[in-house]
Amino acid sequence: MSAQFSKEEWAEIRRRSTEVLPDIIDQVGLPKALLLYQGSTIAKLESSTCHVLFIEKSRRIGLTWGFASYAVLRAGRAKDAGGMDVMYISYSQEMTREFIDACAMWARAFSTAALQMDEFLFDDSDDEGIRSIQAFRIRFASGFEIIGLSSAPRSLRGKQGVVMIDEAAFVDNLKELLKAALAFLMWGGQVVVCSTHNGTENEFNIQIQDILSGRSSYDHMHIDFDEALQQGLYQRICLVTNKPWTPEAEAEWRESIIKFYGDGADEELFCIPTMGTGAWLTAPLIEARMTSDAPVLPLDLPVDFLHLPELKRQSLLAGFMVELEAALEELDPLQMHAFGFDFARVADLSVGTLLSINKVLKRTSALTFELRRVPGDEQKMITRTVLQAAPRLVGAAFDATGMGWTVAEDMGRIFGLRDKDHPGGLVHPIKFSQEWYRVNMPPLKAAFEDDAIAISKNDDHLSDLRLVKVIRGIPSIPDSRTGETNKKRHGDYAIALALAHFASRMQWSEYSYTPANPATNRFSETSSNDGERAFRMSSLRGRRGIV
Repeated sequence: MSAQFSKEEWAEIRRRSTEVLPDIIDQVGLPKALLLYQGSTIAKLESSTCHVLFIEKSRRIGLTWGFASYAVLRAGRAKDAGGMDVMYISYSQEMTREFIDACAMWARAFSTAALQMDEFLFDDSDDEGIRSIQAFRIRFASGFEIIGLSSAPRSLRGKQGVVMIDEAAFVDNLKELLKAALAFLMWGGQVVVCSTHNGTENEFNIQIQDILSGRSSYDHMHIDFDEALQQGLYQRICLVTNKPWTPEAEAEWRESIIKFYGDGADEELFCIPTMGTGAWLTAPLIEARMTSDAPVLPLDLPVDFLHLPELKRQSLLAGFMVELEAALEELDPLQMHAFGFDFARVADLSVGTLLSINKVLKRTSALTFELRRVPGDEQKMITRTVLQAAPRLVGAAFDATGMGWTVAEDMGRIFGLRDKDHPGGLVHPIKFSQEWYRVNMPPLKAAFEDDAIAISKNDDHLSDLRLVKVIRGIPSIPDSRTGETNKKRHGDYAIALALAHFASRMQWSEYSYTPANPATNRFSETSSNDGERAFRMSSLRGRRGIV
């Protein structure tokens, strides 16, 4: 488990292991192509007795790269030497493309005759009609192919060979996919199922438990993060990145990775599935969408903030407001914007996130602020500042449960409150319910899957999004919290992002437009009667509204 070794203990373990095998250090400049666990996996697959292999593994250990070498060796052989087609299946097109690229690299390294690498439309017709899915293929002179397919069980129909199901715990219907894949065994095929865990109730973990309990006779391997490190993972990373390896550097890196995954480290790194249903979004998918460099601005006030002198209170807010002003000045006046706000006052964070919307309707994080122990008036002032500055604001959705209603109501006074009787307002007060989650969370997940959203690189945001679980078929936030003591999080960013995405999808039409004037688009400072620091645009930018 992640807490088994301290940083110092791990450094000592690695120092002792390298002292036992000094020749490994001597050969670090000329390493073998595969690490020990990668080579052991391929050796097991090459065994004549291994027909079905399940592997539970850590993230970030490069096992898929090792699979690519086996795929090339198997498809590149003649039929009488055991050659056959290899079909690779994952939950995302990006993973499939990366696998095919790795196979092409191995084909060049092995000097295997690969006739062609291409992308094609695979016929996926059924009784309901004809459809096509995008697939990738490498053809070999042996007559066999490596094919990247979708995770639909239909894609295996009429095929024969080796089936590799990567990150199997995250495909849509693993049970049905396994039924289709296992039919390959009748004609001498092979099935490889590999994944990190995704909850105790996931079909992948059910299969693993059947193997471990003896109910299933399939082959099994277990490769967690520490095993991969002991077998040279970080040394290979240092070699690739041209960094010196030391036990202390490895221990530091190990600790940083465990900290990055937080409460999810046991499942993501140490092959321990979480209780309950699996995560709604996978860590690889979330990380793939962390391509925005938009700022994430935190404001953490002392518990006795309201008891401090006014001048002291202003000074505690001043630095944050300066950063906020700078971030707002960087907003693109030509793009539309939508805002989401998840309110909290005592135990959790208030999080506001602003999304920009470009001409192809991709949502990109433009700004996020996180408020801890910030009183209601200051939260309203900060939120008002953002909404007043956001160019072409198309909507703002607010958590209106409990005290959150007061923020939504006050913003509604300024920007117009939207309800069934007043559909023209910009501010949407949201009373969370299972029905709201059921209807509005799937479009956000689709945006992640379709590369239609980009968010900032932030480990807390990764943890927040990973906290969302599918409970009785509906994406929801469980009661558990993540983070350090006194800085706990409860999926706050995930809710704010869901609200912003909801607001960005509202029907709207232009009712007024004022072109942005670079010479006058500046913020002017104003002071309210109680000395708050606020900001406003000195000229109106183009504004769009909801109808």
